[in-house]
Amino acid sequence: MNARRPRVARLAASALALVAAAAFTSAASAGATGTGSGHRPPPNPYSPQVGHPYRHGVVPTKETNAQMKEWAQSQAAAATGSQTLSYGGGVDGIGVTSGKPKVYLVFWGTQWGTQGTDANGNLTFSSDTAAGAPKLQQMFKGLGTGSELWSGVMTQYCDGSGVANGATSCASGTAHVGYPTGGALAGVWYDNSASEPTAATGAQLATEAVKAASHFGNTTAASNRYAQYVVLSAKGLNPDNYKTGGFCAWHDWNGDLSVSSTVGDVAFTNMPYVMDQGTSCGQNFVNAGSAGTTDGYTMVEGHEYAETITDQNPAGGWTNHTGNATYNGQENADECAWISPGSAGGAGNVSMGNGSYAEQATWSNDTNRCDISHAIVGGSTSNTVTVTNPGSQAGTVGTATSLQIQATDSASGQTLTYSATSLPTGLSINTSTGLISGTPSAAGTFSVTVSAKDTTNASGSATFTWTISSSGGTGCTGQKLGNPGFETGSAAPWTASAGVIDSSTSEPAHSGSWKAWLDGYGSSHTDSLSQSVTIPAGCKATLTFYVHIDTAETGTTAYDKLTVKAGSTTLATLSNVNAASGYVLKSYDVSSFAGQTVTIAFTGVEDSSLQTSFVIDDTAVTLG
Repeated sequence: MNARRPRVARLAASALALVAAAAFTSAASAGATGTGSGHRPPPNPYSPQVGHPYRHGVVPTKETNAQMKEWAQSQAAAATGSQTLSYGGGVDGIGVTSGKPKVYLVFWGTQWGTQGTDANGNLTFSSDTAAGAPKLQQMFKGLGTGSELWSGVMTQYCDGSGVANGATSCASGTAHVGYPTGGALAGVWYDNSASEPTAATGAQLATEAVKAASHFGNTTAASNRYAQYVVLSAKGLNPDNYKTGGFCAWHDWNGDLSVSSTVGDVAFTNMPYVMDQGTSCGQNFVNAGSAGTTDGYTMVEGHEYAETITDQNPAGGWTNHTGNATYNGQENADECAWISPGSAGGAGNVSMGNGSYAEQATWSNDTNRCDISHAIVGGSTSNTVTVTNPGSQAGTVGTATSLQIQATDSASGQTLTYSATSLPTGLSINTSTGLISGTPSAAGTFSVTVSAKDTTNASGSATFTWTISSSGGTGCTGQKLGNPGFETGSAAPWTASAGVIDSSTSEPAHSGSWKAWLDGYGSSHTDSLSQSVTIPAGCKATLTFYVHIDTAETGTTAYDKLTVKAGSTTLATLSNVNAASGYVLKSYDVSSFAGQTVTIAFTGVEDSSLQTSFVIDDTAVTLG
């Protein structure tokens, strides 16, 4: 095979930054062109976007919002005063996310602390005192489930050659924003390769987004066309000086910040740890007490998500071009920001298949108001898909299990496609048959949502709990490694170098779609993969894994090496000399570590000559 090249991909970040009603009106400050009037009002001097044209969808603090509104009201009304959005003609052919949105969450920097995993399979972090990280992961898993229609508001917007520049509605047959059936979360990554700058610049945030796309294996413009990458900063950091800039978040694309990408345009969101700003960025805006601690986190990020999918490459999508002093240049969520719960168009809790989340309304052209729910446009409203709830399930770590999901459709001749979120680690669902199967590898109680969608996009879902118990405490049975086949699409609970967890077909997995691909660059490079396990006292334990070694080297000299260790003990050293046409099963006795917690580690070191790839899959530390 050819030498493996570094995988660089686009991060399409969410664009909904709870911005209040105030004008971003000049071409320099708003990046929008007024088409409704020959007169253009002066820019709002209190806008956090003034002097920072890349801050699209910027979410002002509540205090900044009040100043902006006061100033806007002092100006003479301009043009029509309408909140109607119109199409910006697209940037590089991209206007909206005219397909199912894919959201990638990027927790940037060592400041997030120690990584863990909760019962729902979400990443947790020791410095995340407000538990915002799992909250956002659950929110994006919940979108498009439980018949939620907050996402429906955005589906009325469209792009493509059939949409004229300046259009205020979508003609029949145009490509609409996709509904996130079965969840929008496509991947999660903790980039702890270095610390995040204390006050990262917009360009540094864009660069991290491009890096994250590479990590997720999205190496073509097509793979990122409907994606967005949310760059999340840890507690105490001040990305783009948001704490003194009068805003809570913003979104943009890499080209707007002169950051290059080899895989096309990359949309991304600057998402600070807004709990640091308290009520200024929405804490307790909808819910009282501890229930409202993360209200601002879900609302601000929800705002950015909604604006990204309706204006993916700002401002080529849907924005306000009326010239109105209050709304000109704003996006759909900007026009509805910080409207109190209980008011017309106000924020509220949006119910999804896995819980409720504080969100704001977004602007709807076809109802001429701020809506928090709307019928799905482009999908079927007549068909009904019903998923039978299987009730609570139970299983045991290390014991294979299966569950057949049953679903019916009110229309005949429909083909159902199945999906599931928050499955117990080690289980997966067959998208064609609805059969969930596998061998659980981690104990815990998982809130599982299964969904079925027909060919008209009608869908249904059901949520139930699945409790996986330990393989017997100190008993000598079962498998101890979590995520053994990497099928979650992310490393946890493994720790891995950037780009190691991979689903590309150029190096196929041993089973499933994902594997760990170390090295293969044909240059001096080191990749690592490790996980700590506890082996009960008195137990026999065996480490097994499948490895495929693919090389362009020849001869009997070991140029590139893979070292396998348990703690400080070297179990094996493999090299390009061990190359084979397929996977080979390796097995090593690790019983000597009984009664201890030991780190199983794979380290691949490649020299500066020809490439060697070390591909690992279906790992296990088996007791008994």
